[in-house]
Amino acid sequence: MKGADAEDRAAAHLLSLGREVLARNYRIPGGEIDLVTREAGGTLVFTEVRQRRQTRYGSAAESVTPRKLALMHRAALEYLTRELGRDDLPCRLEVLTIDGPAASGEIRLLEVEG
Repeated sequence: MKGADAEDRAAAHLLSLGREVLARNYRIPGGEIDLVTREAGGTLVFTEVRQRRQTRYGSAAESVTPRKLALMHRAALEYLTRELGRDDLPCRLEVLTIDGPAASGEIRLLEVEG
């Protein structure tokens, strides 16, 4: 499965930060959240995982489009209402990038504004 190695590494990284993984590959029509985690303080974090082996076509962060962020936002709202029954919980969106091989590339966490 394409991206599975990057998602596995991303989940392990988020666990090492003290987060609990609640869901992986949460799908709705037209959108998906790669990882849903909860921080120790209770904040839910919706994470898009992006990996680029080479930078020929830009970095992993540059591959995240405004359209992808909008779909991610919509999927996060759906998760909150469908799975938790409310949409007013503390939460945020972020992008976890891996530039280089999935197993050894540089990891960065980028918080999505708005």
